[in-house]
Amino acid sequence: MRIVAGTAGGRKLVVPSGETTRPTSERVREAIFNSLYSIDAIEGSDVLDLFAGSGALALEALSRGAARATLVETDRNALDAIYDNIEALGFDDETRVVPGEALGYLGRADGHDLVLLDPPYGFDEWEPLLAAIDDGLAGSVVVIESDREVGMPDSWEIHRVKRYGSTVVTLATAGTSVGGK
Repeated sequence: MRIVAGTAGGRKLVVPSGETTRPTSERVREAIFNSLYSIDAIEGSDVLDLFAGSGALALEALSRGAARATLVETDRNALDAIYDNIEALGFDDETRVVPGEALGYLGRADGHDLVLLDPPYGFDEWEPLLAAIDDGLAGSVVVIESDREVGMPDSWEIHRVKRYGSTVVTLATAGTSVGGK
């Protein structure tokens, strides 16, 4: 696995050992970031990567011009990979790693412009997760990667939903509609 484009384009990434992390393919990452670029959501952004895994999504964002990234992860092997990847790419000053649960972090999250959500397939806490984002990070662009379409809050603006094999990617903005759609 490697960074697809930007200042670190082509550089290899360490993937966590074990079965708990499912890295986003390069093809899907490229599609996600092309979509984000088309709505001007990357340059100078403050990124929050919940369920960070190897950190590939946040590190791709930094490579493509994001200003900062916070990576939240619980798995020890994934955290080791994140630290290795940050160091190898030289993004130490632009990153903050938070060992812990996504929902727990959202209670104290603020200032993030771009939120990346790629939980393990089978994740079933979408409603409280999206509600927490709506409460604390309204106006943020949110990328959701899942094995199925995710029901979105009425207050969100959905930019696109696209399937890539077994992966469904939703691009939306949190809390932007008044009175629903």
